[in-house]
Parts: sequence; C-alpha cells; structure tokens
Amino acid sequence: MSTPQKPIGSRFGKTSTTAEVLAGIDLTGRTALVTGGYSGVGLATARALVGAGARVIVPARRPDSARAALTGLDNVEVGELDLADLDSVGAFADRHLASGRGLDLVIGSAGIMAPPLRRVGRGWESQFAVNHLGYFALINRLWPALVDGQGARVVMLSSRGHRFAGIRWEDPQFESDAYDKWAAYGQAKTANVLFALRLDALGRAAGVRAFSVHPGAIDTNLQRHLPLKEQIAMGWRNEDGAPKDPATYKSPEQGAATSVWAATSPQLAGLGGVYLEDCEVAEIATDRFNMATGGVARHAIDENDAARLWNLSAQLTGINAF
Repeated sequence: MSTPQKPIGSRFGKTSTTAEVLAGIDLTGRTALVTGGYSGVGLATARALVGAGARVIVPARRPDSARAALTGLDNVEVGELDLADLDSVGAFADRHLASGRGLDLVIGSAGIMAPPLRRVGRGWESQFAVNHLGYFALINRLWPALVDGQGARVVMLSSRGHRFAGIRWEDPQFESDAYDKWAAYGQAKTANVLFALRLDALGRAAGVRAFSVHPGAIDTNLQRHLPLKEQIAMGWRNEDGAPKDPATYKSPEQGAATSVWAATSPQLAGLGGVYLEDCEVAEIATDRFNMATGGVARHAIDENDAARLWNLSAQLTGINAF
C-alpha cells in the first residue's frame, strides 16, 4: 500500500526555505542529480544540497550555460542531457553508470509549460515527452545507480496544474484531437504524480522511494512560452511585465524547499508514493478545479492508472528496468 495522502505534522509550511528544512542534515558523501539545476528552483535546489555537503550532478541541454550559472559553486559537475532525445538520455545514463557511482537523490526540476505544439522524439507531444517520458527513460536507465545509493529517493516536480487533465489514454499525443496546451500540461503533470506513485511501488523493496511535489508559484522562466498578453489576461502580470501580486509568489528558496524536504527529510523515512506541497503530505483535493486550494486530484493517485501509465511509457520508450 502507498502512504496515505494525509499530513504528517512536518511543522514546515508555505514560507519554509531550503535552509530551514535542511537544518541539522548532513549530506556529506551523498550524490544528488538535479535536472534544471542551473536556473530558478533547480538552481536553488542545487545550492542547498551542495551547502549540506552533497555532490551534485546537473544535467543540462546547454552545458556551457549551466556551467556559467553554477560558477563559484563547489562540488558540482555538469553533464549533457536532452530529455526530449532518448539517445541523449541513454548516453548520459551510460556515462554515469560507467563512473561506478551510486545515486542517493534525484530531483526532476527541469520541465516545460504550455508551449505551442511541437513534436519530439518519436513524434511525441513535447510536454508529455520532456516532462514525463524523458524522466521515465532516465530513471529506468539509471536504476542500477539508484539501487547502489544509500536509501535513494526520487522526487518529481509536478504542479497544481495536474488538475487540468488526467492521462488522455486514447490520444496522449494529440494526434486525433486539436492540441490544447493546458490539457497537455495537465496530462504531463498528472503523469509526474502517477510515475512517482508507481516507481515507489516497484522500487521500495530495493530501498528506493519516490515522491511528487508541487513547488508552489514561483516567478521563473517556466512561463517563457506564454506571451505577456496572455499572462496579463490570466491575472499573472501587469502591463509592464511585473508580477501582478508579488506576495503570491514564493522565492526560489521557498519553492525548492518541498522537493529538498522530500529528498532528505528523516520525517519521510519509510514513506513514499505521495504528492507533497508546502513541505507536507497533501490531502486529496475537494475541488480539483479551484486552483486557490491545495491538494492532489484523485485521478493522479489511482494505482491502477499508475501501473497503466508505466506500461504505456515502457511501450513508447522501449525501456523498462523492472
């Protein structure tokens, strides 16, 4: 059975920072992999883990840009990885496995939101490919390193946007229906939650646990595909491009806190497969369409759908470590 979606009394909350959740935690000798670890929440995550003593690997589609952003941060290495390209995923995984190092923490921070329709890989819709299938392939290819880790944890960054849509079983790539960028985003974020749920079920016997998290609203370049006009209409920004209500946004350190807590906290020992927000196990959403309220939608924590998505992903990628 998976961990129930019920708060555990973490004593942390929406404004907690990475420094607060890592207080007293020593990650010396641990190896962490943080995708997107060179901007926004990912960079805050990498900095926090290094500060606690971890060695951090940052895969990047543009390694030179990543190295520039990480200048001055010790105990970090950058590798080349494009989550939209299975050959790139395989090459990255092969290089890591050849190094003989285990992985103790994996945090999937890199992702895209609501871009125009683009097909990548084997004709896959880009959000489903980058936000889910690339990670599915990466984790499965890196499985031996996770088993060699010290009670490894995998943390997938989802979003409250998972409530927009479940998995489109009959047409996940929008080959029949007209493309809807928000339905595609919702599907991909639901996939993150279901993936963590199934990975935890499959991996716990080997000591590997998995979590999904909603980091909160943070003003980062995740919104880069949304025209300013659209962000204004949605009430996110003013005419000058500044956030309309800055108080609603977390800082990067606050936004990274939940994923760092998920990856390191002894409070979560023996738990897994759950969706977290604001450094706590979330409850089941009572109104999935009210984005002002918290919680995880029921469609994202269905164990049968989690197994079905795993099988679909294995068929699409041709990769399965189990």
